[in-house]
Amino acid sequence: MSSQGVPRGAVLAVVHEPVALSPGGPLVLELRGPLGPADAETVAARLAQRHRAFGVALDSHRPGHHTLRLTPPAAGGLAALPADLLADLLAPPPPGGEILPVTGHQQTLLRAALTSTPTPTGTGGTGGNSGSSDGSDGGGVEQLYWDWSGPFDVARFAAAWQSVVDRECVLRACFDWVAAPRLVLHARAEADIAVCSPAAVTWPQLLRRDRARGFALHRPGLLRLTLLAAEPGGGAGAAPPRVLLTYHPALLDERGVHLLLREFYRAYAAGGVLPGGERRPDLRDHARWLAGQDTTAARQFWARAVPPPRAATRPGRPGGATGQSGPGLLDTRLRAPETFRLRSWAALRGAAESSALHLVWALLLYRAAGVSGPLPVSFGVQLSGRDIALPGAAGIPGLLDSPLPMTVTVDPAALLASLLHQVRDTLLDLAAYPWASTETIRAWAPRPPAAPAAGPGPVAGPVAGPVAGPVAGVGPLCGAGGTLVRFDGPLVLPKVLRSELAAQGVHADTPRSAAGAAGGPLTLAARHDTAGGLVLGLFYDRAQLADEDAAALHSQCVRLLRALPEFRQAQASAGQLLDLLARAATPRMARPVPPAAHPALTVLRPGHPHADVICLVTAPGVPAGSYDLFVRGHRGPEEIVAVHGDGAPGVLPAALHQASGPGRRLVLCGCGPGGRAAYELAQRTPHAPGMVSAVVMTGIGDAAASASALARGVRSVLTPPP
Repeated sequence: MSSQGVPRGAVLAVVHEPVALSPGGPLVLELRGPLGPADAETVAARLAQRHRAFGVALDSHRPGHHTLRLTPPAAGGLAALPADLLADLLAPPPPGGEILPVTGHQQTLLRAALTSTPTPTGTGGTGGNSGSSDGSDGGGVEQLYWDWSGPFDVARFAAAWQSVVDRECVLRACFDWVAAPRLVLHARAEADIAVCSPAAVTWPQLLRRDRARGFALHRPGLLRLTLLAAEPGGGAGAAPPRVLLTYHPALLDERGVHLLLREFYRAYAAGGVLPGGERRPDLRDHARWLAGQDTTAARQFWARAVPPPRAATRPGRPGGATGQSGPGLLDTRLRAPETFRLRSWAALRGAAESSALHLVWALLLYRAAGVSGPLPVSFGVQLSGRDIALPGAAGIPGLLDSPLPMTVTVDPAALLASLLHQVRDTLLDLAAYPWASTETIRAWAPRPPAAPAAGPGPVAGPVAGPVAGPVAGVGPLCGAGGTLVRFDGPLVLPKVLRSELAAQGVHADTPRSAAGAAGGPLTLAARHDTAGGLVLGLFYDRAQLADEDAAALHSQCVRLLRALPEFRQAQASAGQLLDLLARAATPRMARPVPPAAHPALTVLRPGHPHADVICLVTAPGVPAGSYDLFVRGHRGPEEIVAVHGDGAPGVLPAALHQASGPGRRLVLCGCGPGGRAAYELAQRTPHAPGMVSAVVMTGIGDAAASASALARGVRSVLTPPP
């Protein structure tokens, strides 16, 4: 929660009593938090402006306690608050800020960030701490680094980056996922820059610590820089200053980062100040362009192009647990002459070298399937998303790229040139819809006639919209257990800018990738180096692909790429190329582990037999540790239980049964998306009104602020007002 006069990091609590409404009657909500009358009026005015169909009335009782009455539209009334209204209520935009919807691939990455690496709890495991939304999202970061060549001025460096932050709204952005995934653009943010001494930390230690630090996704500034100062002495053999740039992949793609780097160097060359105002077009313009697209043709295309259920998607045969963890990275370089021969071989057949890479990857997927005869294979390919019909889109930093599933049929007996043309033509078809995503493709995919219809209720959790799991009758899409192939084009600094830097003795080195978020089990990234060679980087999850198997897979991929130019004959077949690996062992990948089933109800603290019951509703994206802090800090006699807000039919009846007894009441509560899930559980259960005494919902903050807001709302329900 952030508004004028409200302390930074404060979180609002909203209390709702789910009583039966008279037709056209208002929904009454109590606002509990560090809101003065003026702040509460600002919240009410914002709701009235953005939701004109509702009547909004506010009564201020005292600082920190206000009553909000929302009168639904007269036509038919309304039983529940819409998700967007609930989001505006629990997470009002900051002063001067704007809100954009999170859609497409960004929605997928945000969900992954909120559901990865569940954090154990000390209260019996509430399960509400899945994800690491309060800043421990260590697995969801990308890291680039480069050595600084030439004179280095730390103050000028910091001023230049602050100038870029002031110009680029993406660097003042953060996420909100209380009720619907949203991107929040702040009017002001500070550049996050730290300086470390090589005497205090080594480079490998710095990489590990920075990765473990993660990001607080609800705060602006999802890009930071760490400077490892030059070694003392500055002799000929001393290491130069090294710059580590860390960003969250749900906010930026790598090309967007390179665009920001270009702006930084412009500012540095100009003395630390970037000339001009805010960039336009930017994320706001792209969101408007995206909302105006006609999806008819895209729907028709994906109705026939979606991967079939039997498509091979894994480059390794099923194996046991690897016994390893963390991200891995392997790099191999094809020398410039080898790269030239590969490019010439593809060009003579009417294709680019990226198609040669796709061909080789398709063959490796086919080989791992261990079948004979034709078989469809599917893997993700990364499209930049910047060659769209939006003027200036090529210069927008942000997350515009998207992985789309490429599906081709591999037949060992077919001509090698035919497979090359198949991957080329498939990529051209995909390039017509670079704004599509796995989320929209799932929604558009045809379903078998016997498939049951989707459930009537809304999906509980941080991300509403298309179903997250595989669609019946549809093969795995990229990002759902598949692999991704990227071909990153170079983004060279303009010659004039390089000359300006060189005149000041500064050489802009090309950033290199560290092992960060792989975007899935395995990503193959290709790019050209400054000498014209092709660099192949394999980013992998060591829990799914052991180092030995990753090295074998990487070696086999490079071997096939180097061998391709030797297959000059028109009659060469795909099987003949695969025969080169006849004596090589096929890599193995760990079998996917299904998620553990959640218990319907967990007792966190017994409490007094006749006291009320506090029910914490868990959901992906609940701030990590917030429920633990609430349970440890609560001093009342109430029993505290936890249920999972997954919409299961028996969840709320189990909690109601726990509260059964004369005079016992049930209070449903949750932080962030857990609050929305609690509200929906109360609404979806016919006998809840009168049995559920109140629903307490909070916005998103760090663990301490979220627990404090939850406690404030719960106290207002359990303790009679003075």
